[in-house]
Amino acid sequence: MSKPIVGVIGNAQIVEKRFSVQAVGERNLRAVAEVAGAMPLMFASVPDVTDIGALLDAVDGILLTGARANVHPTRFGVEPDPKHEPYDSARDDVALALAEACVARGIPIFGICRGLQELNVAFGGSLHPEIRELPGRMNHRMPRLETGEVHPDPAVVFADRHDVALVPGGVFAKLFGCETIRVNSLHGQGILKPGERVVVEGVAEDSTIEAIRIADAPGFALGVQWHAEYDPQRNPINRALFQAFGEALAARRPG
Repeated sequence: MSKPIVGVIGNAQIVEKRFSVQAVGERNLRAVAEVAGAMPLMFASVPDVTDIGALLDAVDGILLTGARANVHPTRFGVEPDPKHEPYDSARDDVALALAEACVARGIPIFGICRGLQELNVAFGGSLHPEIRELPGRMNHRMPRLETGEVHPDPAVVFADRHDVALVPGGVFAKLFGCETIRVNSLHGQGILKPGERVVVEGVAEDSTIEAIRIADAPGFALGVQWHAEYDPQRNPINRALFQAFGEALAARRPG
């Protein structure tokens, strides 16, 4: 029996300061393969390279991963500020169109970190470039050393850092079998105003939106602000997410 295929969005990078490449973190690929039970297929977040219709004819689901670049503010009616760069407008083009197309066609889509933010913007929501600057919010960015450098130990960087309260009886609460979970935190940008069809199902202790679903979506259409791809092989919360994604993918396969 063939495995479902998941399209995993690429991110623009420059290698050796001169070569433009598209890259995907290996943890995303392993999460899809080892926990969702699917075959990951990387695709370019370049609109003149990736034909969305052809892509969705070839895959059973889409994973919108996290990324270094922020969603460009003009996508939700805000002027850009150089201090919030980098941006990746090409990925915006592909991801936002994909989000709408997947929901319309009932194709499972799972958004992680920037992926959650893309789902929100695709359905008319807005973002704040630095969620920690809002009154009462905590610093959701990754831990750093006193020198300002990113902490060298991934176990520290991706450690669970805050609780998320889930809506009782919601999709996430049913999936996890509880109403409070603990997650990692590695983001600056975050949801400011939820989109028209965006249903908030989980919030952090400081009210930062951490889990969403798309209302009336005919298929799996969930997003989380934390990096669920880091450890689903051993973390029961993240494993449940990727297993549920895998079940939705398998349900679309013939036979």
